Amino acid sequence: MIQARVLVPGRGEGPLLRLGADISFWGAVDPATGRIIDQRHPQHGESLTGRVLALGRSLGSSSGSAVLLELLRLGCGPAAIILGEPDQVLTLGAVVAREMEYASIPVMQLDPGHFDALPGQVRVLEDGRIQSGEP
Repeated sequence: MIQARVLVPGRGEGPLLRLGADISFWGAVDPATGRIIDQRHPQHGESLTGRVLALGRSLGSSSGSAVLLELLRLGCGPAAIILGEPDQVLTLGAVVAREMEYASIPVMQLDPGHFDALPGQVRVLEDGRIQSGEP
């Protein structure tokens, strides 16, 4: 079990997608499909949908919160987000999605040095505990 700081409470579970580089949701993630469309990104073509997304931080525009909101509205969003540093843009997108009664996902902050300890199947709990989702 790993303990994270809760930015947006909730529960989420799914396969881990650990990004090899920071990302701008605006322009790098297709809000209609949940796929990473930035051809320069190491995980180009990967889908965020239903996965626990681990990334150092998001880059770029505050419009990234709108992209996350659209992903969640369309059911293409991640199951949870684990950040290496607090991020107001993605956190805002998750909060607004919850308020609009779209999909509700947890957002946690975890020291990036602990990212290697994240299991391949992740369960995120309301209190910030991150554990293996394997039975």
